[in-house]
Amino acid sequence: MAGHFGIFDHVAGAQVIAWTVAGLILARLGVALWLAWLNRRHVQLHAAEVPEPYRGVIDGATYAKAIRYALAKNRFGQVAEVYSALVLISVLFSGVLPGAYSAFTARLGTSAWAASAFLVGVAACLQLAELPLDWYAVFRLEQRFGFNTSTLRIWVADKLKESLITVALLYPVAVVVVKLLEPGRGLGWFWAWVALMCVQVLIVIVAPVLILPLFNKFVPLSDGELRQRLIALAQRAGVRIRDIEVMDGSRRSRHSNAFFTGLGPFRKIVLFDTLVGQLSPPELEAVLAHEIGHFKLKHVPIRIAVSAAGALLGFWAVSILLRSNAFYEAFGFEPGSVAPALLLSGLLAGPIAFWLMPLAQWLARRHEHAADKFAARLTGGPAALISALRKLEEKNLGNLVPHPLFSRFYYSHPTLLERERALRASSR
Repeated sequence: MAGHFGIFDHVAGAQVIAWTVAGLILARLGVALWLAWLNRRHVQLHAAEVPEPYRGVIDGATYAKAIRYALAKNRFGQVAEVYSALVLISVLFSGVLPGAYSAFTARLGTSAWAASAFLVGVAACLQLAELPLDWYAVFRLEQRFGFNTSTLRIWVADKLKESLITVALLYPVAVVVVKLLEPGRGLGWFWAWVALMCVQVLIVIVAPVLILPLFNKFVPLSDGELRQRLIALAQRAGVRIRDIEVMDGSRRSRHSNAFFTGLGPFRKIVLFDTLVGQLSPPELEAVLAHEIGHFKLKHVPIRIAVSAAGALLGFWAVSILLRSNAFYEAFGFEPGSVAPALLLSGLLAGPIAFWLMPLAQWLARRHEHAADKFAARLTGGPAALISALRKLEEKNLGNLVPHPLFSRFYYSHPTLLERERALRASSR
């Protein structure tokens, strides 16, 4: 086995690995910009008038605003892609990481506790680098189109909470993973994966109770006809719920949504307050039925299983890279330490996962279609859900005319037209 990896180091070489990684990042950027260009052209070609299926449903002024919103998000997305690629290339090839790691370990040593502190520190710095993009998206882009209701104070508080929660969760997990991956531990990479999956499932279970309330207020849906209808709907679906809660989403945005979160006794159904104000009771029933569909059809466990499979493959790859001197040398690190291998693998996960995105989005869209069909059966037909989807598309200024290739690559939900066609076909 050692001879095999020695041959790998000799054949690949540090320079080849470095150029391959740089090429992968630039290829990802090129494809992303090309897809954005395709989508921009497609939207502009259909900007003159409302698509035929929605004439008389969505007025011209709203459609024109949705077109401007789609084009603005497109431009911002291109800038964000270029910015993120430049940051990643700079971090990987400037020598800043090995220099920082050498200085850090010279002071604090190379124990699992110190190595994990380094990893968390780098993650925090990378989050700081993304803050300008996030600020612009909220206070310029969303503000311009009337969606943002957040304040700078709320935004800063959210970022601080996110950072503290990330450190509180990431640091102990990193310590365990680094310890298990230390050289000579055989299947340590597998047990590191097991530990990470246990933490992930635990977070899914307790997040509705411990994490989400740190950011938003949740109050039970007030007694009345709507609550009675929604509780009865859940009972017809065979779902036991303690309550339906309304979240103060309007405190940050005028976008609307609903979701089913948590596992076991901690699961809850949540409606945005904006959604309750926008939809009629039958439409809210249909939206809730869709969310119940995700639960009944086991979509959350399926997605966790897919994520777990990807993580298992990732840890196996890290176990190989730990024995490749050329991989360390390609980015200026001394071979052998666990922390640099984990850090580099994490940085490269995005450019690699990008090419798998169409497959992941295909699965997500299948789940959405399945949940739509479940909702239509539960509510006695597709009419209420179609009406709700149209209102949500209008209120959220959804893009009715994305380029098909762009939507296949990026969209986790089918387009409105695709959802309507599938619902009508299933009802027939």
